[in-house]
Amino acid sequence: MTQPKSMRLDRLLANLGYGSRREMQMLARNGWIKLDGQALRGIDQRVPLTREFAARLNIDGEAIDPIPGLVLMLRKPVGVTCSHKEAGELVYRLLPERWRRRDPAISTVGRLDKETSGLLLMTDDGAFLHKVIAPRAHIPKRYLATLESPLRGDEGGVFASGTLMLEGEEKPLLPAFFEIISPCEAAVTITEGRYHQVRRMFAAVHNHVKALQRVSIGGLNLPDDLEPGAFRVLDERQCAAIFAGAAASSGHSG
Repeated sequence: MTQPKSMRLDRLLANLGYGSRREMQMLARNGWIKLDGQALRGIDQRVPLTREFAARLNIDGEAIDPIPGLVLMLRKPVGVTCSHKEAGELVYRLLPERWRRRDPAISTVGRLDKETSGLLLMTDDGAFLHKVIAPRAHIPKRYLATLESPLRGDEGGVFASGTLMLEGEEKPLLPAFFEIISPCEAAVTITEGRYHQVRRMFAAVHNHVKALQRVSIGGLNLPDDLEPGAFRVLDERQCAAIFAGAAASSGHSG
């Protein structure tokens, strides 16, 4: 998705979920929408879609929400589903209520299963989303796994072989990087996104994953001080780190 370079201000605010365009016009007439501290009585003019311009706007004294092109990282808790419709706790409900009315809508960049926690990217930028999840991108994703049984010692060679087959599949996995942390803990870095891949990899070597957390995507690491359920908006440098990590870890992924 290519982001437009400019947009009518009333439409921009409506697309951010503040209300209808008519409601935005009413807010402006009442002096609630300000640019550089000055009330805007009419907001039908086109404005640049840049963070610099957005930083000059506020509604009722508060800075406006991030403009389209939003990318954020969220620390997904266990028990939350990456879905709009399934029963139970949903990841989108961890965002501000108004953000769930944005157009374009915010989507998860790939998924983490209900029982997996950790780093989850979310965006309203379709081009960014597809660039990250495209199979040819081979962006490494690092997971920490807590296991039911002690490690055998040969898992690293099996995972790195490029010949490991998952049950029910006909194509072997790409090589994965493996690191032992403790007798029942390991880190695994993969460059694919197959269904429940890390859990199924350990099942293939006769072990069971009790807990799984994603801690990095490319060169972007999950911050220690980001609480479960909390999120942060990423800047351009952090977004670039996601793709820089693909080249940096190519030796681990084969």
